[in-house]
Amino acid sequence: MAASTSPLLLALLLLPALTAAASLPALPLSTASRWIVGVDGRRVKLACANWASHLEPAAAEGLARRPVSDIAARVAAMGFNCVRLTWPTYLVTNATLASLPLRWSLERLGMLESVAGVRVNNPALLDLPLIDVFREVVSSLARKGIMVILDNQMTTPGWCCSRTDGNGFFGDVYFDPNEWLKGLSAMATMFNNTKYVVGMSLRNELRGPKQNVSLWYRYMQLGAEAVHAANPNVLIILSGLDFDNTLSFLLKEKVRLSFSGKLVYEQHWYGFSDGGNWETQNQNDVCGMVVDFIWAKGLFLLQQGWPLFFSEFGFDMSGTHIGDNRYLTCFLSVAAEMDLDWAIWALQGSYYIREGILAYDESYGLLSWDWCTARNPGFIKRINSLQSVFQGPGLPNTQQPYYIIFHPQSGLCVLARSSKLLELGPCGESNAWNYTSAYELVVKSTGQCLQAQSVGKNAKLGTDCSEPSSKWHLISDSKMHLSAELAKNGTRVCLEASPDGAIRTNQCKCLSVDPTCDPESQWFKVILSSRDIPGGDSILQLPSLGPWPPTSLSS
Repeated sequence: MAASTSPLLLALLLLPALTAAASLPALPLSTASRWIVGVDGRRVKLACANWASHLEPAAAEGLARRPVSDIAARVAAMGFNCVRLTWPTYLVTNATLASLPLRWSLERLGMLESVAGVRVNNPALLDLPLIDVFREVVSSLARKGIMVILDNQMTTPGWCCSRTDGNGFFGDVYFDPNEWLKGLSAMATMFNNTKYVVGMSLRNELRGPKQNVSLWYRYMQLGAEAVHAANPNVLIILSGLDFDNTLSFLLKEKVRLSFSGKLVYEQHWYGFSDGGNWETQNQNDVCGMVVDFIWAKGLFLLQQGWPLFFSEFGFDMSGTHIGDNRYLTCFLSVAAEMDLDWAIWALQGSYYIREGILAYDESYGLLSWDWCTARNPGFIKRINSLQSVFQGPGLPNTQQPYYIIFHPQSGLCVLARSSKLLELGPCGESNAWNYTSAYELVVKSTGQCLQAQSVGKNAKLGTDCSEPSSKWHLISDSKMHLSAELAKNGTRVCLEASPDGAIRTNQCKCLSVDPTCDPESQWFKVILSSRDIPGGDSILQLPSLGPWPPTSLSS
């Protein structure tokens, strides 16, 4: 008789598998008010990377650089749970293109070096038809537990997007609505039994002189119905107009569909298209103005109870572009405050060919040109906290949420280690704070409040919360300066993160006008969280939250 395994040893052996299984979403996905949820009703946050597969070769970028399984593993290792995988309509409606072997697709474009690279890194894919290469990419991501959103970028394979490329809007030379509907149905059917294909984005960045609202409603509703009929499991994701910068027309009329619980809207937000003069104006002024602009263009949908997926944002990963750097911090503050679903452009570090240039380097790419390393490791650390859920159904403290103090420049949160030691640290270790109607920031487990001491001194916790030094108002147009008055002389100071991560107070800086000043060390967001409190602190017996947001002071 074989020796029996003890229950304790068996549990230890199974722990890694059980932990991994517990982290996987309960698929398929659906919607509940503004949230995307699993079949268990628990919030599932889309934290995605865009992986291009719609350019001239009609194959996923990078297959000549790294094995597809390694790329999928790298996506997971960087903390992403999802890939927005792009595709051109012709991949499923043009039989000649769909059946073309990857080798021939590359050779016809003169890319013999890429053929050699695929032979080394992905030999099993080299002679597969392009449609089967696409399937294998999806399968590789699924094997790593990565959800996939299929995004119809273009009709004809090529770089997107231009107002005059003939792919912009229904009725353009390369945008036959009937062919598009056929392609959506074919793609939805192809992945009908693929659990990890969780959504389909019907068309990327509608644009051009022919765009109009009435045709948008007509064809987007037809497209949604076609996809749902072919694959009722997937989320239906609808983009807006003007390069997906506006969904404002939805204020007047909502989309009408025969089904419910699957509709998601998507919006794009880049620093070059958000109306902000990031390099030439004060950063607080621009961030405040741009957030109002983005709200009016689509962010309002969350307040109305509709899921909104920011399916593209991105920046120059070299860190040398001043405007991009400023835009990014503003975007991350909103992503944290609203707990957005999002997808960064882009995963790829380079392209087979882009706009006629072989081996084009993608400066917005998460990966380096050779696909071997992260282009900007600091950014990967910075977005780590935003890859986790803060709010939504099914979380432990949904009925009794609390606040955390988020610092978008670092991606960290304020931790109270003791009454005299406050510092930045992982948001998963954050204290549960109460932000009261009297503007006090109180640690819920101790009842101590955040206090300013003097200019240049570390902030602390104390028990007397009646002094002005314990009243934290949000000032400046960005609404990210947390400011209090010193008890001794009434000097107004702002919370600040020092270079070593210590939390101190200092004279408020860069509130307005000056375009050269950098306010980001003093930018904080007080945001809601419903997830587990570190250490298991119970908050049920503590005072309820004050109203949010408290009235802000002008700068």
